[in-house]
Formats: sequence, structure tokens, C-alpha cells
Amino acid sequence: MKINKQIIIASLLSATFLLSFAQNSNPAIEEDYQSKVLRQEGARIIPTGVPLLLIAPDSRAGSMGDIGAATTPDANSNHWNAAKLAFADKKTAVSFTYSPWLRDIVGDIDLAYLSGYYKLNEMSALGASLTYFSLGNIQFEDEQGQALGTYNPNEFAFDISYSMKLSNNLSASVTGRYIRSDLTQGQNIGTTTTHAANAVAADLGLYYQKDIAATNPQQVAFGLQISNLGNKISYSDDDMVSSFLPANLRLGGRYTYSMDQFNKFSFMLDINKLLVPTPVRDSLGNVVYGKENNVGVLQGAFQSFYDAPDGFSEELKECNLSLGAEYWYNNILAVRAGYFYENKKKGDRQYLTMGLGLKYNSLGIDISYLVPTASHNNNPLKNTLRVSLSFDF
Repeated sequence: MKINKQIIIASLLSATFLLSFAQNSNPAIEEDYQSKVLRQEGARIIPTGVPLLLIAPDSRAGSMGDIGAATTPDANSNHWNAAKLAFADKKTAVSFTYSPWLRDIVGDIDLAYLSGYYKLNEMSALGASLTYFSLGNIQFEDEQGQALGTYNPNEFAFDISYSMKLSNNLSASVTGRYIRSDLTQGQNIGTTTTHAANAVAADLGLYYQKDIAATNPQQVAFGLQISNLGNKISYSDDDMVSSFLPANLRLGGRYTYSMDQFNKFSFMLDINKLLVPTPVRDSLGNVVYGKENNVGVLQGAFQSFYDAPDGFSEELKECNLSLGAEYWYNNILAVRAGYFYENKKKGDRQYLTMGLGLKYNSLGIDISYLVPTASHNNNPLKNTLRVSLSFDF
């Protein structure tokens, strides 16, 4: 696979805002991105670094519209809301997910996710996960087309969580995360020498579940997660071109109804909002609308609730919705479906999801499939099966 450096910057990272690359490699790329993406038809997409951190990493959640704040606990809860792990009904569980990426275009970009937990006792649990994104082999070239070598750009995040019950129905969690993004392998871009970007971040989670006394067993659950609160990330020594991590607020609820001992239904809703300031600058770095967004991480998180130029109506547009449903037969076969919605002016990610789950003794297999519904139809996971394997002990 042979790709020019500027194409890597402009296309592979189109979901993020690597201003550090754009400014130093090719001003036309930055201008093109700013004008065609950030301001197209009034769009104000919120840019962040390392969007990998928000990708649904497992097939179960991926088949239900990328939902997970209040779903029943499983081995992948570390990503969605680690507070759920304190209520897990197994001593130990691990899961591995493989996701081909951009399969309609290339064949060597992949996302892998390994996650698991260990119950310390009835009140607490430890969790850990590793997310690894490989961009395959890429041949770097200079502006004259001379080969600079073949590299394997990649990103990964490793995290460890601790969750504890605060009562019979409520739990809380804290997660620490290390992030490394190595996309240029130290190549010079213009007059700037790049390097791998590193960051540390933390998640906070709350989870509440309660059984409802009725003829048929029922349960309600609510979850809250604040994720990826950490330092800004940069691919050069110039702090002026650093990017926010995709800090995110996730709120979710679940209702589960058991018809009998064999048939169980769950219905779920998640609401997500980035805790990152709305972009306000043009290609020359001038503030063109809204508030100054060159602020600290915590100030940016608070500011994200009131800095949208069009006020409260635009703040609502910055909230993404996930709807999901899950049916289990005899705790062996699961059928799932979901829908994800993002406002057109904030990214326009819209898609249906579906999937199946099979569980036999300690082994589980989950499969998901995604169908884009937005007009551009350019989701990197379209026409792709994702598979998760899990083991309970």
C-alpha cells in the first residue's frame, strides 16, 4: 500500500483534527479541511485527537447502536462504564474483538480489543483493556516522491479500572488510561520533526440497578460515565498545535423484562456529549465565532456546555443518541439491533446496527453488522462483520 504523507494526514485522520500536521506539512490541507468540513453548510464539527478512544470496540455494543452505559455487565464494560463490573455475576471474564477497518478500500487496517475483569469480592472488581489500531504498512515519501521507508503507523490505549459497590444498588468506578499515537514514525513534515503523541487520561463512572417486584422479573438500570479526561495531545514539540482528547459524557438507561424463564427483552438508550469546546478558529488561527477554545482541559469541559455559537439549540445538536434492543432465549441465543444518530452539522454519523450472540457454557460469540443511513454512506465499518469471543470463568 503506497500513500503520500499528505494523503495520510488528510484522509486517515479526517475524523480528527491533527492541526499539528496540517499547519506544518501543507497549508492547503488545513484550509480544505477547515472550509469543507468545519464550515460546510454551517457545520461545526468538534475536532479532537485520537478518535480511537470513542470507537465502539466490541461486537455486542456495536450491534446495538454503540450503547453501553447501563447494559448488563460483561467483559467489555471497561470501555463503556467500568462501574458495572462490581455487579458482574461471574468471577472472571475476558473478551477479544477483531474489527476490519475500511475494508471497501484497503485490506490491512485493523482494530483489535482485549478486555476483561476479575471480581475481588462481592463488592469490588478490577478491570483492564487494551485497544490497538493498526494502519497497515505505509510507504512514506517526500514531496519529490522519493521513498523514505515503509512503516506501520499505529495507536493504542491501555487502561486499568477499579469498581466498588456503594450500596446494594449503586456502584462507582475510576479508570486510568495511557494513550500512545504513532502515526508518522518520526518523519519530518516541512520544517517540523514529528514524534509519537502520548497522553494519560481518567474515567469516572456510576451505575445503578434495581430489580422491580412483579409477577414477571424486571430490572431498571442507569449509568453515567465521564471518560478521557486527560492532557492535550501533540505530534510535535509545538504546544500551540496540540489537540484535546475526546473527553465524553455518557448517560444511559436500561429496562429489562423477563417474559418467562426462557425469554428476556432489554431496551436501552444512551446520550453522549463531547466535553470539548466548539471550534472557533479559521485557517489563520483567528477567532471567528463563539468563545476562545484555546483553554485548559477542565475549563474546556465546562465550557463545552455553553459555548456553542447558536446557544442551547446547538448544544442539543452536539448530543448523540444511541437506541438498542436485545433479546435472549434461554441465555443461549441473543438477537440485537440498534440505531446511532449524530446531527448532520456535527458529523452526520447515522447508522443501523444488528447482530447475534451465542453462549455455550463459558464460551460466548458475538457478531455485529453496520448499515449506514446517512446520505454520504461512508462509514468505515460498512459491509463489515465484527466478531467478539468471550470466556467466563
